Amino acid sequence: MGNCLVAQSGGPTAVINASLAGVVRANQLNPLYDRVFGGLYGIEGVLDGKLYDLTDLSAHELKILKQTPSSALGTCRYKLKRGADADYCRLIEVMDVNDIEVMFYIGGNGSMDTVDALAKWAESVGCKKRFVGIPKTVDNDLVPVDHAPGFPSAAKIAAQITHATYLDYAAYTRPEVFVLETMGRDAGWLAASCCLSGNVDLLVLPEIDFDKDAFLAEAKRKFDEKGECYIVVSEGAHYADGTYVSAGERADEGFEHPVLGGAGATIKQMIVDAGIVPRGVVQNLSRAARSSNFAQSLVDVNEAYELAMSAHMRSADPAFTGHVVGVRPRTAEEITAGIYDARYFAAPADRFAKHVKHFPREWILPHYQGITEDAFAYFRPLVKSEPKLVYDGAMPATITPFNKR
Repeated sequence: MGNCLVAQSGGPTAVINASLAGVVRANQLNPLYDRVFGGLYGIEGVLDGKLYDLTDLSAHELKILKQTPSSALGTCRYKLKRGADADYCRLIEVMDVNDIEVMFYIGGNGSMDTVDALAKWAESVGCKKRFVGIPKTVDNDLVPVDHAPGFPSAAKIAAQITHATYLDYAAYTRPEVFVLETMGRDAGWLAASCCLSGNVDLLVLPEIDFDKDAFLAEAKRKFDEKGECYIVVSEGAHYADGTYVSAGERADEGFEHPVLGGAGATIKQMIVDAGIVPRGVVQNLSRAARSSNFAQSLVDVNEAYELAMSAHMRSADPAFTGHVVGVRPRTAEEITAGIYDARYFAAPADRFAKHVKHFPREWILPHYQGITEDAFAYFRPLVKSEPKLVYDGAMPATITPFNKR
């Protein structure tokens, strides 16, 4: 029957390992492949031949794997560039040596581009190896899906941290501003989800060009009315000329993306410099949003697992390659009515790669005032409930990562 390979890439999420567990468990239930190999450190490790046999993980190990944060196989940000035939040939060599027929790649936008590139290259050279994408991202910027695994859990912890830190902020009488910075280079989904807390006074998203004077006027108005102002800003907030509000816009992570960070501190300082308040607090949500396994969304865990099982099932078709499995988008009517029933579909990887799903501008209130009711209706069913976790003392139990064994 041959074997299959599964690897993880890019930034982890709180449920990325549920997708890994889904591939392994699917093959245990329906053994399309003799062995399931995990690629350590993403495509970079696979090119080095670093594989780990996952075939016979026990039911208990798989259960704990589903609730383990980070990427249990290890990850990378290695860009497999189109035209880099040496890398492509090396990958096929590794697959041949290990009798691997299909590679499942769990990742975000760049990883889905890798799936597309590999599948098209294989077809062009008459290679029968197949490549299948399983999406993940906390930024929720993938198209053409309703959302990507990883985002619901990130949205849930973002709203919870917003509420908790607001209560901490509200306990003081001293005049200060509170600024929470979230991930979101190009799309404001995660920052917008903080509004679920009911505590956000001003919201700054990448979808709306930042107007410093207008924003400071709103901040002053909030302090005049309430004596406080809780602000959420996405790391990708930018001015009309494309310049990022943050201080780190010039670095590069290897995927032609700027390495951001510092938007919250910049916002806080401009408010202080304007004389609105003398001090401020900045909280960076950053990696907490993608590693908080103790606050997983039950919807998210189930979908991450089931999407992977669906990808495995679809791979039984020898023509299935260069595709990604995702959650079917809800219609506007379904969102408004609060109807949520996840259904999975598959589409060519080039529909996912190098596209950005922005937070809808029609869901953004003017003057940084937050989000509309339609946005709340979109978010609510994604963050409901949580899985029953297995604990080891005071901590949720986790496996020893495969790349550390």
